[in-house]
Amino acid sequence: MRFIILIITGLLMISCRNSHIETINSLADYPIIPKPKILEIKKGRFVLLSATQLNASSELINEANYLRDMLNQVADISVNIAEEYTLKGNITLRLVPEILNKEDYKLSISQQSIIISANSPAGIFYGIQSLRQLLPPEIESKSKDHLAITIPAVEIEDGPRYAYRGMHLDVGRHFFDSSYIKRYLDLIAMHKMNTFHWHLTEDQGWRIEIKKYPKLTSIGAYRDGTAIGLAGTKNAPYTYDTIRYGGYYTQEQIREVLDYAAKRHIVVIPEIELPGHSSAALAAYPEFGNNQGPYEVAKRWGIFTEIYSPKEETFTFLEEILTEVMELFPSKYIHIGGDEVLKKEWEESPYAQELIKRENLGDEKGLQSYFIRRIESFLNSFDREIIGWDEILEGGLAPNAVVMSWRGEEGGIEAAKQHHKVIMTPGTHCYFDYYQIDGEEQKNEPLTGSSRVTTVEKVYYYEPTPEILSETEKKYILGAQGNVWTEYMPTFEHVEYMVLPRMTALSEVLWSNKERRDWDDFQMRLQTMTQRFDAIGYRYAKHSLKMD
Repeated sequence: MRFIILIITGLLMISCRNSHIETINSLADYPIIPKPKILEIKKGRFVLLSATQLNASSELINEANYLRDMLNQVADISVNIAEEYTLKGNITLRLVPEILNKEDYKLSISQQSIIISANSPAGIFYGIQSLRQLLPPEIESKSKDHLAITIPAVEIEDGPRYAYRGMHLDVGRHFFDSSYIKRYLDLIAMHKMNTFHWHLTEDQGWRIEIKKYPKLTSIGAYRDGTAIGLAGTKNAPYTYDTIRYGGYYTQEQIREVLDYAAKRHIVVIPEIELPGHSSAALAAYPEFGNNQGPYEVAKRWGIFTEIYSPKEETFTFLEEILTEVMELFPSKYIHIGGDEVLKKEWEESPYAQELIKRENLGDEKGLQSYFIRRIESFLNSFDREIIGWDEILEGGLAPNAVVMSWRGEEGGIEAAKQHHKVIMTPGTHCYFDYYQIDGEEQKNEPLTGSSRVTTVEKVYYYEPTPEILSETEKKYILGAQGNVWTEYMPTFEHVEYMVLPRMTALSEVLWSNKERRDWDDFQMRLQTMTQRFDAIGYRYAKHSLKMD
């Protein structure tokens, strides 16, 4: 391994503080993903020794602890944190005002020292992630192997292209306990992404404890069976097992996850679906539906006619839920869904039809807009903003809403033209539940709910900012995210396999300058990244490593 040298007699005879390794480094020594803005190769290597000290102020104690714990996984290394800034032979984290953007950083490695500079702890953290990728992948295994670690000298100036760099996870269709959520957050952090979109409610399960409405979890978090295999098509009618399935996160578990995320500079955005995808909630509280039901927590996938009634009592119910959600989640944004709302129940509801007439809403699309606007107004009163899937454009967009464009880019383009903020997540490039490979090789892949294909290369060539937009309109594109819908992912190992390395490709799309992206170069760096996945124990699609 190019990062590891054997400890030989000559090295042992050199004073720890004056150890120099004179080497000529090459680009292959810097397999950093996502690719930095500026990377200047330098001669020589820094030797990590037991005497190495980590300098950091009290403002950076979280980042210092993170780096110390990473380095101390190596045998014979026990890095200590100190506030004095003795540069020679040490690693220094420092806040500097001249770096203007809070996520930018500088990483300077010489034979004498390592210095990570930024104007915020977030920038320092991203610098640490780059340093991490210059360390041998073996350090991730926590095996305490006797490694002599040298780190190639370099000057890096770096920062992200997009402000929003996200990953989504649906825990409604299949539930993953909080230990897996933390593992997912570790992946997000490794890739310098900064947002976790936590899809917490669905027809198939309500996953967040709401103390005022305990039946949401005692009833809504569990279903009495699950669809078997690829079902719901003409040649494959639905069949079900009879296994009670479910689970939910207590508010204490959610707080633990949020604390874990915050230490990794990840914002967690909760999603509470409305007015559709509400079967689980209505099974628990049928009085908020358009009829008497009966309702059940859904056992199959797809779209359902059951939606919330637009009665005042329903808005009170949802506002009280969202109040508890806001008390837990500090995120500026709350995702309210808004997608795939079948209007049949509203068409047949005397109350809904009278409301449409009384409020001059025009039709059921106008009623959906009214519903979203009511929720947005409530959240705005707490200085929060809503994100919704692109269907919230129907009937007129709520005043301050952020649009998440999933049915292609058209919704995002329309929203940007209206000067609304946009997060791109089109199914064509950002749905990681699609097949990763085409042709005959699909027969060896896990089952998916779609025949569509999204390869790593296709993700890598995605451009989140449509050229059709004007320069002013382009500023409304906040970024993009990868979506992970789990109908056919019953285990977290399966989630990892579907995510990796497509997530790795997306991370470079969102971080690196478009002009610096290079597929062949990315493929070379990906070889080392997957060695890191191997050391950690992440499952990934190895066929993605094939070189053309």
